[in-house]
Amino acid sequence: MAILGTVLHLSPMVFATSTSRPFLPNQTHRNKPTTNSLSSPIISLKNCKTIDELKLFHHSLAKQGLDNDVSAITKLVARSCELGTRESLTFARKLFDVSYGSRYMYNSLIRGYASSGLCEEALLLFLRMMIDGISPDKYTFPFGLSACAKSRTIRDGAQIHGLVVRMDYAKDLFVQNSLVHFYAECGDLVCARNVFDEMPQRNVVSWTSMICGYARRGFAKEALFEQYGARNLDLSNAMASNYVRQGLTKEALDVLSLMMDSGVRPDRISMLSAISSCSQLKNILLGKSCHGYVMRNGFESWDNICNALIDMYMKCRKQDTAVKMFDRMLNKTVVTWNSIIAGYIENGMFEEAIEVFRSMQGQEGVDADGVTMMSIASACGHLGALDLAKWIYYYIEKNGTQLDVRLSTSLVDMFSRCGDPETAMSIFNGLANRDVSAWTVAIRAMAMSGNAERAIELFDEMIEQGLKPDGVVFVGALTACSHGGLVQQGKEIFESMKKLHGVSPEDVHYGCMVDLLSRAGLLEEAMQLIKSMPLEPNDVIWNSLLAACRVHGNVEMAAYAAAKIQVLAPERTGSYVLLSNVYASAGRWNDVAKVRLSMKEKGLRKPPGTSLIEIRGKTHEFTSGDESHPEMRKIEAMLDEVSRELGHVPDLSSVLMDVDEQEKRFMLSRHSEKLAMAFGLISSNKGTRIRIVKNLRVCSDCHSFAKLASKAYDREIVLRDNNRFHFISQGKCSCNDFWIRTPKLSNLRMRRSEPMNLLDEPDGSFSFRRMNDQIQALIFRITTQSRLIPTLSIGRQKAIAVADLSFDIRGARVV
Repeated sequence: MAILGTVLHLSPMVFATSTSRPFLPNQTHRNKPTTNSLSSPIISLKNCKTIDELKLFHHSLAKQGLDNDVSAITKLVARSCELGTRESLTFARKLFDVSYGSRYMYNSLIRGYASSGLCEEALLLFLRMMIDGISPDKYTFPFGLSACAKSRTIRDGAQIHGLVVRMDYAKDLFVQNSLVHFYAECGDLVCARNVFDEMPQRNVVSWTSMICGYARRGFAKEALFEQYGARNLDLSNAMASNYVRQGLTKEALDVLSLMMDSGVRPDRISMLSAISSCSQLKNILLGKSCHGYVMRNGFESWDNICNALIDMYMKCRKQDTAVKMFDRMLNKTVVTWNSIIAGYIENGMFEEAIEVFRSMQGQEGVDADGVTMMSIASACGHLGALDLAKWIYYYIEKNGTQLDVRLSTSLVDMFSRCGDPETAMSIFNGLANRDVSAWTVAIRAMAMSGNAERAIELFDEMIEQGLKPDGVVFVGALTACSHGGLVQQGKEIFESMKKLHGVSPEDVHYGCMVDLLSRAGLLEEAMQLIKSMPLEPNDVIWNSLLAACRVHGNVEMAAYAAAKIQVLAPERTGSYVLLSNVYASAGRWNDVAKVRLSMKEKGLRKPPGTSLIEIRGKTHEFTSGDESHPEMRKIEAMLDEVSRELGHVPDLSSVLMDVDEQEKRFMLSRHSEKLAMAFGLISSNKGTRIRIVKNLRVCSDCHSFAKLASKAYDREIVLRDNNRFHFISQGKCSCNDFWIRTPKLSNLRMRRSEPMNLLDEPDGSFSFRRMNDQIQALIFRITTQSRLIPTLSIGRQKAIAVADLSFDIRGARVV
């Protein structure tokens, strides 16, 4: 509905030059002149950076009898609007409603509402201003048009355009630029171009608005304006840099190419755009060409150029070259340090990033800023190092780093990834101005910690507060439902995406739903959802189904999903491993051998399980099967103590290899998370929480081991795997053992035409006719697992194979 639909029908008095409301008798005392009214309060208004400080300032005005002073209240309203939070805007509106509403106050509020995305409120205030007899000026119109541009309300913007013409502001450059921007944002490029063509003079803003309008809608030729921009260095630079900011890197390079074709020589600013484009495109060849041009023209002495080159080489995974440039720089600014730290983090080199940060602390005159701390918080979160996380938080508070929404959100994410959801939520609860990203991180924190109900409560609270959820928020909410087994809630949230919130589900959302349904055992429903997708399912979606088939023992569906993955992502090792495990659980060793042979032929290897544990500030890494740790004797003793004295019974079904029970027990005892737990028990004080980060999913045996150890030694054990957190205390886990289970033979479902045991006939009987083939297959399988077997005689090899087969033919009927 057009809010300003009646504006053009108002009385001609509206268009008078009045700058104030009609005189009201009860406002006489508010115009009492005061001397130096803003210098009296103890608090300086310009130093007020929070809503509490603004309220305190207002209180100090009231104590001195200045709360009715027009000048003081006007400036207080303006400052409140500048903060741009919902609370500060509400406070400003209350002051406005009980005070003399000047044009300046109206402009401040309209601008504040528009900047914060509260476009309807901004336009309603614009209308009220007109009704009160206060005519808009050259500042009011751009603020109103900004609200129309953000809300895409073309009709209201056209009404404002009519007022602009009638009130003779159509020749003002500021207003004209706002009109071009409004029409371009709303997609009406014809009107935008008409306003643009009628402008007697244009500046960079005019060109940028028009260029962006064309570029966003695919009119690349029109966006380039060959006859105007290519020969103008400043304009070409503005166009190129704007394209880079919009992520239109190809267009930015086209502008630079056109500029050079027109005989204009690129300068340092041109090269910044070019190098940044190479960074986004990860085009190392073009990046090196830009570096050569920089060196030939002496631009390497410019810090911004060097910083951009470091960023480019890091994004192109040329860390050594980036570090060489970094080491050669004489003047390393905070931006330089931030570039090298961010590069390491982007490439997954988190420990290296933290080492660079530590080196940065020793540099005189270089202080970490909010960007630095956001990067370090991210690195710390990926490492899961809680002690380091606490130190980072202390460092931020000690150095007075401004905790804005972005940094606070990074800290919430850091503590949640480090297994401290209490501190994460404490920081989140202290946030005065929460944006969608902050809510998303909080929802994800609760989902990862196993508190699915609280995650959904946060999702509902965010919507109640009027924030529009985006696709990322829905991923967090659906993930929470998946981890908590909340099938019905997940379905309702998924259905609400398009119907209530106008967000079209993407691959990732369908993937979450497939994960939710298949985790809950609804494999057929998950398959139907995949088939009903309006877009082609990707390998991640099929992998979710495959993982569920592994748990629920559906061999047939697992093979189907794996075949899809191997077409879409043949290099995806995990799918081969999952399928191999499904076959192993079903005792189909021939198929296991085929899958593993296929992996070997394609050069794929399963990543080894690794676990990290932090003890007194030092991180220790354990790899499954590795016995090289200097404390290995004590670790083995602790493992024996838990097994023998506490009675831990190994879950041998977790070992998906055809070896004897003794070998299975040994292999289980050398899982990386179990080694890390044992080391934590012997190396930390009693009562200390043990925190472990694993790169793969925690197996069921290690999960039960952790529950037993937590109760026996009165320890809280926090396990973070590649999927979620497990908070284990007094023998219980936050996951309620959901998804930590292995398939049982009775759960395996296959076609009867494909016998469960390869030695069975279709009718379930046993046949010796196929015995020799199976023995040969088992010999092949065993020889791939042992170096000893090939040295034995053929007869001895067959004897071992038959002994192995005996486990598979128990209860079989001999014919």
